[in-house]
Amino acid sequence: MIPAYCDQCGTELVERRVESRDRKWCPDCERVVFQNAVPTAGVAVVDGDRVLLVERAVPPGEGDWTIPGGHLEVEEEPRVGAARELEEETGVSAPPEALTLLEARQLETFAGKHVVSTGYAVDVADTTGEPTAGSDAAAVEWVAHDEVAARPHRPHAPRRATAAVRELGE
Repeated sequence: MIPAYCDQCGTELVERRVESRDRKWCPDCERVVFQNAVPTAGVAVVDGDRVLLVERAVPPGEGDWTIPGGHLEVEEEPRVGAARELEEETGVSAPPEALTLLEARQLETFAGKHVVSTGYAVDVADTTGEPTAGSDAAAVEWVAHDEVAARPHRPHAPRRATAAVRELGE
């Protein structure tokens, strides 16, 4: 969400051209108020042509199916955060060093939130634990990668599921 007021003094922000871009500017503090993308990471567990998906139990995207993932903690490496989120949401553990990088990209803006996501894949043989819905997941299920788009889903889920299967599956 783009702020309307300065986070330091509360003054209403104005637009100002800085570094060839229109940016939010605080006239009292005389500074740019940046709105940066939120860093996230996720990991697709691959079993042949299937990937492990979670159904979101909380907003945003409640009821959507997606690759397990979420926000990175301060000072957390993306690979470590992806493995942590996988375990929190599914009960499945994977060592961070077993994760294969798929992509790092800005995801589609959702509810005014800008996200940069690092996506990984891991083969089910490199994981432990039985899939069980945890933390903010309503359900967890193995789904054929070409059937992800048939469910209510987060916009990046079908692309990332297919990329993970192409990289590690079938």
